[in-house]
Amino acid sequence: MATRRSKREAVVKAQLFEMTPEDLEEPVRSSTRNVLIPKRLQYTPELSTAETPRKKPRTETRHVDNNSKNKQDIKEEEEDVENSDVEHKSGGHGGLSAYELERLENIRQNQAFLTSINLFQATEELKQLTRPKPSQRGLMRSQAAVKEVLPARKSLRLQNKDAEILTLPPEPRGMLIYEESTPLKKPPGPLPMDPTNMEQGSKLPSHLLKLCSEDSTQEKKTELDLKEYRSALKNMRISEDKVAKVVKDRIFSAAFHPCSSSLLMATGDKWGKVGLWNLGGDWGDDGVLLFEPHTRPVGCMAFSRAHPTHLLSLSYDGSLRCMDVEKAVFEDVYDNGDGLKTFDFMSHDCSTLVVGSWYGEVAIVDRRTPGNSHESLHSLDPKTLRCVSVHPVQKQYFAVAESKVVSIYDSRCLKKTKSATVSQLLGHSLSISSAYFSPCTGNRVLTTCMDNNIRIYDTSAMTSKSPLLTSIRHDMHTGRWLSKLSAVWDPKQEDCFVVGSMARPRRVQVFHESGQPQHTFTDDENLSTVLSVTAFHPTRNALLGGNASGRLHVFSD
Repeated sequence: MATRRSKREAVVKAQLFEMTPEDLEEPVRSSTRNVLIPKRLQYTPELSTAETPRKKPRTETRHVDNNSKNKQDIKEEEEDVENSDVEHKSGGHGGLSAYELERLENIRQNQAFLTSINLFQATEELKQLTRPKPSQRGLMRSQAAVKEVLPARKSLRLQNKDAEILTLPPEPRGMLIYEESTPLKKPPGPLPMDPTNMEQGSKLPSHLLKLCSEDSTQEKKTELDLKEYRSALKNMRISEDKVAKVVKDRIFSAAFHPCSSSLLMATGDKWGKVGLWNLGGDWGDDGVLLFEPHTRPVGCMAFSRAHPTHLLSLSYDGSLRCMDVEKAVFEDVYDNGDGLKTFDFMSHDCSTLVVGSWYGEVAIVDRRTPGNSHESLHSLDPKTLRCVSVHPVQKQYFAVAESKVVSIYDSRCLKKTKSATVSQLLGHSLSISSAYFSPCTGNRVLTTCMDNNIRIYDTSAMTSKSPLLTSIRHDMHTGRWLSKLSAVWDPKQEDCFVVGSMARPRRVQVFHESGQPQHTFTDDENLSTVLSVTAFHPTRNALLGGNASGRLHVFSD
């Protein structure tokens, strides 16, 4: 190894001694893999800002012998480069080179071809199909107020002016002051039924009273077997005219009127408004009438089975009112100050109610008693109360969805505090959204829990611990901008229920109490949102669903 190294060094020294000063000035050839070739930037003012000047092709540098390339050749090469640059800049068509002109011509031909096959139009149509527009039926959108044009702000520093001295407002001291435009509650007493989407002083449509006065107590449908029931569900369809904006904000509750000649629906939204919609009606906005009996979310509503002209609505503002279509007023039924959550009828004539509040209290209210107070008040769960449901046959029993357990109480044995339970439904690990007795016999209780489970319990024997029959996995996490999902029974079918879904494409699902799915309602064109609030018609094959924008969707045969 030492011998080879000494020979290599001797050869290098000999080469260095033979090289002339001109040879030393010649740049040493290096590998292009390790050396970055500097880019030559070119700027042409004549070019438009939209076009980027073409990069010059990189010429390959050839290493030749020193004697074959003299100073005259270098001078001629530099002149050729300068002449080529001058020709490039002085060319026609705004200073564009032949390459750039050819590129622009190719772009023009490509755009002409795409236009000839209507590609751009097809792209726009495809976007419209993938994002369907919401229904424009129902309430009309109010035109946005024209914003006042303010003068442009100017810097005080540039105007040589002193800065303004701003003072902080005084801190509030223990009491919240609300503006007069947003009252906490409507004044007590009856309120007139004046639709806000009609001219002031307009009377209610005469057909509304006729429709609400229909007696549908004798129109009970016989219960179908599962095969016939699934066939009836498959025949229910939705169309564009079966979607309408009935209230202005998020829907919290909805109900069908029991009449069968027409589909009349009621719904309540986040800010205390109650809307009536007659499918196919010609009054108001596409059959929609809007009222304002409350100021906070309408958490629960139901039509009276004994008096079909009465619609009871309960609000978080602490008021429970009855819309009497015959008298055209909203009567004041009950008022506890704040925090009402749910109610249900405790008698067949719908004169007695059980009302639940957010603070774990239930009140027994008799509508025949003058005034808007309760008969008795009972504290059950000190944490929270979500739902109450009365047994359809034995009216003295009612189920209460408390924090993590559903308790069944006997109204005859209630105490002011620490009332004894008749039965309890255990197994829930998170808060319970709803609990309902089955509509015909009350032998089942359907619960919806935030632990992503729908459960069915056997309450036929009313034992101290009602056994669990079925548990169905279902996504319940709707977030803060959607109403909570709640599974509700079909009043025509003792063992089947409906619930909204968070899955895509958007859908509404019907299950049997055994957990077997019976039908899934979907529609690519008319159902593109989550229907949190659902309800079946008591006699007809019809299903409604309400979403967060105040729209009702109806599936019917």
